[in-house]
Amino acid sequence: MTTGFERTRGGGAHAHFEDVEARMLASLAAQVVELVRDGAAQPGVVGADPDAGDPLAALVGMGADAPLARPDDPALARLLPDGYGGDESEATDAADFRRYTEPGLRELKATNAANLITSLLEAGADLSGLGGDQTDAPGTDAEPAGVDVELDADAVDGWLRCLTDIRLALGTRLGVEQDDDERWEQLPDDDPDKAMHDVYDWL
Repeated sequence: MTTGFERTRGGGAHAHFEDVEARMLASLAAQVVELVRDGAAQPGVVGADPDAGDPLAALVGMGADAPLARPDDPALARLLPDGYGGDESEATDAADFRRYTEPGLRELKATNAANLITSLLEAGADLSGLGGDQTDAPGTDAEPAGVDVELDADAVDGWLRCLTDIRLALGTRLGVEQDDDERWEQLPDDDPDKAMHDVYDWL
């Protein structure tokens, strides 16, 4: 089982992953890509004029010309939070801000996740048949060989951002709350949520 990243020269990092860990990371990263790219962000704010085009938006290549509503999916909303507080009076401002930031943020998160998968493949990870059940806890029945991943400074930044996204999405799906360790410790070992919480802790 990997014990974390080791710093290398120039701001890079090295990490060793068992085969099961590499496959699990790749599967989770692929789910992030699917999550942030699943369904185009839709305009949806009361009071928005759908016929009012925005020259700035057109200039930077943004497709939406109306404020964007907060995603309905709780995990996606956690990855793409509002730029303003939860005050109802700020809802329109938050949605308008989202129009300018969300498309690029979605693409950045998808790129980071795709690059993580590419790094594992380049390190020799066997990701064939990926997409099956990846809920085994890290280190369980792992092959002894594993893969060694070498990252430069830019790749380290992308990995850290992607791992944060994975952890946020997992935590939201599981309903993880602060100081609720006892709740998870009391779950039976065969509970699939306990296995995924072990993954959450590992990350």
